[in-house]
Amino acid sequence: MLALPLTLHAQEKGPVEVVRDNIESFVSKLEERESYYQENIDELKAEVDESLESVADFRYIGASVMGSYFRNATPEQRSRFVEVFRQTLIDTYTQGLVTFDYDEIRVLENQSEQRFEDQASVDMEIVATNGEVFPVSYTLRLSDGQWRVVNVIVNGINLGLTFRNQFDQAMHDNNRDYDAVIQGWSPDVGVEELEQGGGA
Repeated sequence: MLALPLTLHAQEKGPVEVVRDNIESFVSKLEERESYYQENIDELKAEVDESLESVADFRYIGASVMGSYFRNATPEQRSRFVEVFRQTLIDTYTQGLVTFDYDEIRVLENQSEQRFEDQASVDMEIVATNGEVFPVSYTLRLSDGQWRVVNVIVNGINLGLTFRNQFDQAMHDNNRDYDAVIQGWSPDVGVEELEQGGGA
């Protein structure tokens, strides 16, 4: 009995495996029916939702985006923001897939050494059809024995930090009205901005 938790833990996927398996599974589905999804965006959104659900820790991400405002939000407001944030993220991701032309998405073989037992980064690259390479880094944390994605840095742009700054600005613009901010939440990070990168 004492050895059982160790056996189960050993069977869990590592952070690189989690990202690679998720990416490969999603890309294979996408490439099989690429032209179909171009015409059926809602079905592509459903695929994106399913893909993200299996790897992303939306509650953790939502709390992180709310930042210091999270403490004073009601449990209902917190849950509502997580759901709104999730939906806008799915919409943004889906739009990116439709508008961005890429040849390959690859998880790098040589990953940086993990500094903490419960945190890891997984580096990958998106190769555009014109040959340009865009670096992507996923941040994962170990929660209940599973590695879950909690942030993404695309071409030098830290999406978690960007969204947190946008939430903070929205709270200032709306006199700290949580409901107004949640209802009007619309993250402003476009494909063009990501292509230009954090150094632009």
